[in-house]
Amino acid sequence: MTVVLWIAATMLALAAVLSIVRVVRGPSALDRAVAMDVLLSCAIGGIGLEAAYGRHGTTLPVLAVLALLGFVGSVAIARFGAGLGDDDPEPGASTGGAPAASGPLTTPTPERRDDGTNTPAGGPR
Repeated sequence: MTVVLWIAATMLALAAVLSIVRVVRGPSALDRAVAMDVLLSCAIGGIGLEAAYGRHGTTLPVLAVLALLGFVGSVAIARFGAGLGDDDPEPGASTGGAPAASGPLTTPTPERRDDGTNTPAGGPR
């Protein structure tokens, strides 16, 4: 068990060091955010490793809270940071394509005739 413990601890420490390097050198904010998420996962793994070695479950609530914090942080970054890529066009810039519809369920609105009845677009008048 001790050999497995040391191998797992070494792998977690190596992953933590590499993620700290990515936090420092990361070219974009999204790279740094992903590296922080990996660092949090390494911390969760280290706490879980200590709990398994000590054969106690008192740290399980801490692990659950850290896992929830990591999940919510990742979802928030994915939700609000998705449009912040370096290769994205400027806001308001033309993409050269056709204009997008106003929603996924848009339908053409019928034209209003003089007598108050509706006809399909392009229908008889």
